[in-house]
Amino acid sequence: MKITFLGTGTSQGIPMIANNDPVCLSTDPKDKRLRSSVMISWDDVNYIIDCGPDFRQQMLRENVQTINGVLFTHEHADHTAGMDDLRPYTFQMGEVPIYAQKRVIENLKIRFAYIFETKNRYAGAPKLSENLVDSSSFVLNGVEVTPINVMHGNLPIVAYRFGKIAYITDLKTIAEEEKQKLKNLEILVVNALRIDDHPTHLNLEEALAFVDEIKPKKAYFTHISHKLGFHDSVQKVLPDHVFLSYDGLQLEV
Repeated sequence: MKITFLGTGTSQGIPMIANNDPVCLSTDPKDKRLRSSVMISWDDVNYIIDCGPDFRQQMLRENVQTINGVLFTHEHADHTAGMDDLRPYTFQMGEVPIYAQKRVIENLKIRFAYIFETKNRYAGAPKLSENLVDSSSFVLNGVEVTPINVMHGNLPIVAYRFGKIAYITDLKTIAEEEKQKLKNLEILVVNALRIDDHPTHLNLEEALAFVDEIKPKKAYFTHISHKLGFHDSVQKVLPDHVFLSYDGLQLEV
């Protein structure tokens, strides 16, 4: 199984528009971060987690010829705004399966009404098939997927475990029973937004404490803002089994 980091930035990406912070001006490719998303692959299967505003650019960069579906963590724009760019895949395969909480799908139906319209439907709109995600595990192409309920401030959102890989973004708090779903991981991906505290995201200190508690073999931080610092500078102070992810990074389990 392989995980490809399509984007590793926070909601405004790095560089941030109209921001002259030194990290935003960095020439290091690892300091340039599109909005957070990953692709989980095995055999000839590709599932995307979150479809943000940089989705088109990410698919072109990684030359992704086919996908099998999109799993959504929550409804915020940096995780959903690329929905229309699913069109080339729907032209290829028909309906693209999407997986999300009921609340998230209802939100998408409001924001992307033309996609879900059944009467007088625009012919060029992407075609999607809806699959509701709750607390129950489900199987995608022979692989068990376990939803993990976490809190993004006051908003309940979903993380996903595929085999020995878990992907968590926008985490602030998590119940003890949900932590039990994260035992014996090879790779844990979790957000680490910045150095200072944040009301709805883990900061670096909190992310490191979470890794210490979950004890994966390796951990990779994502959903990173320019306020975390330069990639190489931060990496130097992390424990040996903890890494900053970067756009285009690929890992295999």
